[in-house]
Amino acid sequence: MRRNGWWAAVVESVDSRLWPVPVVAVVAAVILGIALPRIDLLIDASLPTAVDSIVFNGGADTARSVLSSIAGSLITATSLTFSLTVVALQLASSQASPRVLRLFARDRQVHWTLAVFLGTFAYSITVLRSVRSSTEDIPEFIPRVAVTVAFGLTLLSVIMLVFFLAHLAAQLRVETMLKDIHAETDRSIDRLGERNASAPAFTGPVDIPADRHIVRATSSGFVTAHDHPRLMRLAVENAIVIQEHKRVGENVVAGTPLALWWSIDPARPVDDVDSLDGGIRDAYAIGYERTSAEDIGHGVQQILDIGLRALSAGVNDPTTAVNALGHLTAVTARMIAMPPLPAALADREGRLCILTLSPSAADHVDAALSPLRHYCTDHPAVVTRFVQAVDELFHLSDDPGVTTALMGQLDALADQLRVRDEDPASTSQLLAMITRVRHDRGSVTID
Repeated sequence: MRRNGWWAAVVESVDSRLWPVPVVAVVAAVILGIALPRIDLLIDASLPTAVDSIVFNGGADTARSVLSSIAGSLITATSLTFSLTVVALQLASSQASPRVLRLFARDRQVHWTLAVFLGTFAYSITVLRSVRSSTEDIPEFIPRVAVTVAFGLTLLSVIMLVFFLAHLAAQLRVETMLKDIHAETDRSIDRLGERNASAPAFTGPVDIPADRHIVRATSSGFVTAHDHPRLMRLAVENAIVIQEHKRVGENVVAGTPLALWWSIDPARPVDDVDSLDGGIRDAYAIGYERTSAEDIGHGVQQILDIGLRALSAGVNDPTTAVNALGHLTAVTARMIAMPPLPAALADREGRLCILTLSPSAADHVDAALSPLRHYCTDHPAVVTRFVQAVDELFHLSDDPGVTTALMGQLDALADQLRVRDEDPASTSQLLAMITRVRHDRGSVTID
């Protein structure tokens, strides 16, 4: 399970950067541009007539002109593609949320389009250097197959550009952004749920001493991952219990507590405290921004950002907020049904090793619903969808903590509606809707 988390972090790191795929394509193109003319030299004289009529049949000057034109046009197309991507990023940031920029940066269509463009450019200039005109000492050499491949790559680049423009237009739609964030969060939930279900839980009593050693962070940022197997090994090797103080997704400041530990065997004191502290710190990945590899709350935050931006006076788009609430409800339902991480983890012999720190199902509900509740009361359509979301979550979970959290959301929403000064009729209807939902759950009515 830890390998899955490690691999997800690597994939997230590579996918969220524009350069890896294009760089690999350029390297492959240069290798192909060196190798194919050599192959061309060996097979050119023995090409069948049918193939000979298809491949390039111009002279050396024509080959140079074709390859130079391809290289120049592809650089122009690459500049256009990059410019359009930057414009898309600016629009997404201003209209939706700065947090969705990562979706565009990790868009594989953008990666592969740039890879084809830059690869074709690199291949063309590499083949260009192998074209020779005839002299008294050197015969003319025209890598006909290589030039034909360059022509094919150019046609592929044109097709990629058309698909890229169509893809970019779709990506700028807020519905597409919400769908992509939802899908990414679902993948994180599947991965973390599988890991949590296989975690070795400690079921015995836990006695936390007052005197604990504090492991302080040496850098500031967000906790993007934690390596529980590594913490487990450190706990077993040093006969200690490690207590988490920061969970994935939380911000940590250098010099503040990251974790705590205490020795369970007074007869085995820790010899190298600094080394142990360093090992515990290394088990926590700290980055300058949150990622979705192990942080499902990051997906929730992105959807919330879009919904809250839609409710702002500058945008005033309650329909987007309603759509965001639909995605939030579906994601929250999966989070509260996900196997929770055990509060305490044990080694193979059943001894306590780690006290974990993870949100409860009720915490998931509050984190997803509270921010939108604070700003939705001026939009009856959003309030209606909010109450429906609460009702849907009531039907999807029997957890008493979730029920209490949902009731708290309805109570808080009713209190906010009562202090509204405008549209009393709409307020009465919304309060009646809340009353019906509470009545269906066997709770008291709202005056």
